[in-house]
Amino acid sequence: MKIDDLPIRDELRGQSPYGAPQLDVPVQLNTNENPYRLPEELVARIAERVAEAARDLNRYPDRDAVELRTELARYLTRSTGFALTTGQVWAANGSNEVIQQLLQTFGGPGRRALGFEPSYQMHELISRGTGTEWVAGPRNADFTIDEAAAVAALAEHRPDVLFICSPNNPTGTAVARETVLRLYDAAQAVKPTVVVVDEAYVEFSHQDSLLPLIEGRPLMVVTRTMSKAFGAAGLRLGYLAADPAVVDAVQLVRLPYHLSAVTQATALACLEHTDTLLGYVRRLKQGRDELVERLTAMGLEVTASDSNFIQFGVFEDPQAVWQAILDHGVLVRNNGVPGRLRVTAGTPEENAAFLQAVATVIKELSTV
Repeated sequence: MKIDDLPIRDELRGQSPYGAPQLDVPVQLNTNENPYRLPEELVARIAERVAEAARDLNRYPDRDAVELRTELARYLTRSTGFALTTGQVWAANGSNEVIQQLLQTFGGPGRRALGFEPSYQMHELISRGTGTEWVAGPRNADFTIDEAAAVAALAEHRPDVLFICSPNNPTGTAVARETVLRLYDAAQAVKPTVVVVDEAYVEFSHQDSLLPLIEGRPLMVVTRTMSKAFGAAGLRLGYLAADPAVVDAVQLVRLPYHLSAVTQATALACLEHTDTLLGYVRRLKQGRDELVERLTAMGLEVTASDSNFIQFGVFEDPQAVWQAILDHGVLVRNNGVPGRLRVTAGTPEENAAFLQAVATVIKELSTV
């Protein structure tokens, strides 16, 4: 029996699971991971906290993750200058589960979500998975949001949920504060619309967080993750900040005890070492900017990046270039954006290997 022979929902037919190739190559720069391992002192602290949690594994974990949400609120307050309370923060298994809970609460059958493509594919996939209709909004040629076209799309499609990804994945572009405010106001002028600002990569941005915009805007939600800046992709911990009423609402759909005691303990240990982990972020930002300069010097078109990755091109056959770079032992990402590839900023050694591979491939292409 094939999958199409199963009685799956119509909107899932013909779809493919989300995910990048997982290949065993020397340099892996395709999934926007933080390349730096957690410091040994943090690893030791995780072991201590997990050991403490293990003594009570016969009991369910804190269903509301109060200690973790309190520490996340403190981190956001300290890093953005905008004071948050525990009641304004919610956490789940990765930002994808946070997005799923938001769509379960505010989307669903008979409702519609809108985002500006190309953007994070999981916004669309989770929308479809929750029975929410998906509408792709427009972008300019430089991958910024076309405000006039976006406002028109809001008026035409009247979404229940609007996604704004800043910095945007896969292009790396940040969205201006003024643009977010205009789109929020335009959406509310049509109907009550939950506006989700996806800040998964914001710690790498040249711009300040948009988090303070939630003040006085009860339908604005900012989502974050510990996968990137905290170097904890294997942890699977995402969170949101919003009006307390939104936090109360998503708890209507969360599964009971959805965050394990081990997950909460590990995340709390990571938050104790925020300063050290953000030191790695500063290194990656410098490396990212250097990559932008070097790729531009090679004559490539590079999209301005506020993330830990860079979109570059333009190639007549990006899949062939992807394969040629892979043949040199470096794995990057082909996201399907016409003519372009994406590379994650790595360690200095990984970046050097990538640049060498790209230079060699460009030379090879020029002789064909």
